[in-house]
Amino acid sequence: MNEVQTTAATLLSRLKGLWRDIAGSDGAGKVPALAPALPGSDLERLRAQMEACLSAKGGEVSARARAAALGRAYLSLSAEGRVRFLQLLATGFGPDRAKVDAAVAALASAEDDTARTRAEMELRVALEPPRLRLLTQFNALPEGVKFLVDLRAELMGLGREHPDLIPLEGDLRGLLASWFDVGFLVLERITWRSPAAVLEKIMEYEAVHAIQGWTDLKNRLDSDRRLYAFFHPRMPDEPLIFVEVALVRDMAGNVQDLLDPTAPLGDVDKADTAIFYSINNAQRGLAGISFGNFLIKRVVDDLSREFKQIKTFATLSPIPGFRRWLEGRLTKGEPGLLTAAEHKALTRVSGMAAKGSLKALLAEPDWTAEPLLAEALEGPLTRLAARYLTREKRADGVAALDPVAHFHLSNGARIERINWMADMSANGLNQSAGLMVNYLYDLGDIDANHEAYSASGKVAVSGRVKALAKG
Repeated sequence: MNEVQTTAATLLSRLKGLWRDIAGSDGAGKVPALAPALPGSDLERLRAQMEACLSAKGGEVSARARAAALGRAYLSLSAEGRVRFLQLLATGFGPDRAKVDAAVAALASAEDDTARTRAEMELRVALEPPRLRLLTQFNALPEGVKFLVDLRAELMGLGREHPDLIPLEGDLRGLLASWFDVGFLVLERITWRSPAAVLEKIMEYEAVHAIQGWTDLKNRLDSDRRLYAFFHPRMPDEPLIFVEVALVRDMAGNVQDLLDPTAPLGDVDKADTAIFYSINNAQRGLAGISFGNFLIKRVVDDLSREFKQIKTFATLSPIPGFRRWLEGRLTKGEPGLLTAAEHKALTRVSGMAAKGSLKALLAEPDWTAEPLLAEALEGPLTRLAARYLTREKRADGVAALDPVAHFHLSNGARIERINWMADMSANGLNQSAGLMVNYLYDLGDIDANHEAYSASGKVAVSGRVKALAKG
């Protein structure tokens, strides 16, 4: 069992214990005896339990007890049983279609503004599914919000195979979006003195540059570093999103240098640049509920107050889609990708015309260890990365194809510099041939950059990157 599975199992065990006590606090909270796979014979008993949760009989204590019992029943099921549980919730507790049709008819026949307003209100009520009220009851349970966040993550993974669950996932997304409005979130600086439970979660959730144990974490929390996270009051030990910052002189261009635990401690009084080198969304169940832009702005404000001399705020970011895009183009053939001079240089260095192809050279596992070959690849790869970041779009023709580029550009950043041999880890080479990019947050241009990108997909680019993309 890996670390993530162990953490999940621990959470489930804790929830079962917490909710057992609540379910047992009232006679309404009796857990139905359900077989793990939830056979058909158990579905009606489960439906009755769900209906009891919606009945509102017995007051708040009974409602919490029934919700706890229902949650414990869900946690006791196998993967197959959970799907059947969710399908019952999705298909058996949706909007009353007869009431929806009646409300639509009333809206269509409304003869004046008063009648139309009344019909719109009735339609809104008719469209709200009972399952939404049932899910809301988990908000009152210990760790109930975390349970719902994880439940949505599970639903997101099931939607393709079980499309009947998509409306339920949509309901849960809307519910969580209202609960996780940025106004409810708390920004905290994480230090070595933060609770151990929080530090363990930071180590577990770091997905950009894996934390190699407690020594590595301590290095990332040293005096020349900052780590900030957003928390929700109902999930105080669970970071939602966090950012790691290095306080340095000049713009950093190599992540291994930033992560080196043996590097000397930086002098924060001489730092003029804040480098955001890792941003992690920690809760998969909150995907699509955006608060990353607020995190960056809040952190910039916090750092600006603490360090008056820091005027440059930039990232050192991965380019996660570059190799995938490039290999897709190479599969279709290389004409047009390389200039004549680039192709000639690669052919000369490789020693064989057949091996002069970019596709063949990148397939060599040790190309980075050959200085002449790496030097010959630098020009075409950095140029193609600039093209990928500045020109390649998603199907809507507006959003940048690269997800990290889209995140920072939509927040008002500028593509400032592309860095060669910036991430030589296995992941960095697989994702982007070792390339990384600096996105610059120029405080005077953020709003204008955001508006231009959001409206038409116009990408803010420095002169050097613009020239590189045209090369």
